[in-house]
Amino acid sequence: MRLVFSNYSYASLAVAIFVGLLMFLSSLSEYVFFTPSFVFYIPYDRLIGFILILTVSFLSGLVIPMNVYRIKTMQNKPKRIGGSFIGSIIGASAGACSCGPVGFAIISTFGTIGGVATSLLTTYEIPLRILSTAILLYVYYTTDKSLSITYKIR
Repeated sequence: MRLVFSNYSYASLAVAIFVGLLMFLSSLSEYVFFTPSFVFYIPYDRLIGFILILTVSFLSGLVIPMNVYRIKTMQNKPKRIGGSFIGSIIGASAGACSCGPVGFAIISTFGTIGGVATSLLTTYEIPLRILSTAILLYVYYTTDKSLSITYKIR
């Protein structure tokens, strides 16, 4: 991990991904409001959801630059790259798919199927974010293991 984030560009990419994903998910889940003024509000009963958004954003900011570094260093060996980058995108999107009231309003416009999807997302919002955290932790483990093996061989 030190090897990847010692480069300024990967560290700045990690910060940009973390802040961007945190602001995007927080605004969709109605924790952050931009108009008429910037307001950041977390109700006590939705604290676990915000902590999970924070975790998904942090892990995405950690894993995606590591996978970009891994892809750049193994560009001549596409078989060794594997599915870690796809796993990090799946983990981040699983945390984003239960995107709160705005997403529920958009999904509900699709009729009966949208109503069923809204019901499932409302019921399983926290488990979906926990699942995305688990996916991102697994991707971090496999990416870190792959990078350490690669640089022990060289």
